Amino acid sequence: MQISTSQKIKTGLFVIAGLSVLLLMIFFIGNQKNLFRSTIQLHSKFRTVAGLQEGNFVRFAGINIGSVDLIEIINDTTVMVDISIRKKIQKFIKNDSHASIANDGVMGDKLIQISPGADKSPQVIENGTLVAVNPMDLDKIMAKVEKIVNNIDTLSGHLSDILGKVNRGKGTLGKLINNDKLANDLAQTVSSAKQTVITIDKAADGLKDNMEAAKNNFLLKGYFNKKEKKRIADSLAKVKTKIKGGAN
Repeated sequence: MQISTSQKIKTGLFVIAGLSVLLLMIFFIGNQKNLFRSTIQLHSKFRTVAGLQEGNFVRFAGINIGSVDLIEIINDTTVMVDISIRKKIQKFIKNDSHASIANDGVMGDKLIQISPGADKSPQVIENGTLVAVNPMDLDKIMAKVEKIVNNIDTLSGHLSDILGKVNRGKGTLGKLINNDKLANDLAQTVSSAKQTVITIDKAADGLKDNMEAAKNNFLLKGYFNKKEKKRIADSLAKVKTKIKGGAN
């Protein structure tokens, strides 16, 4: 079966189009992964990588500058992450720069985020190590949040039960709030107590006045004078005893 010229042309165009798409895809992916650019490799050690995968982006100042080359478990507490970045970006990354694991958007893939260091710090060297900022353990945080929510629910239930009892007049506070007679009796008791204190104060003032009057009465004046002389004599005797004791 002979193939016509038009079929050959169509087949050739289809192959060329397929190759063009393939080349574009290779160029796009290679450009994203820095396959056609000069790169340097850096390392960072994390306790956990929190879903980070090989091939994910490395970002600096909001720009993709490299990718994750290798994720390797060193021991039960250390995970080594190797990254490659564009060599021309090396001068912006300092020895005190930090590497952290972040999200690419709200629901995006994980990526390595490099924070800038101090201006006066020297730039990172090839195969250098960046200080890792370990990601938060979301499972532990959610467990704590759940515990707090449960405690709030329990407290709310207890408070609701207490308020219900108060509204139904149960307990001392409930009776006091809901029983007008009890509240009135309590108010009268407080008022009576205040009146009693006022009466006692007046009685004390009257007794004081009576004692002063008794002291000035000519019949009782001698008795009070004798009591006063005895008090003075007792005081002098105590003073002399203390003086003698100090001299000895």
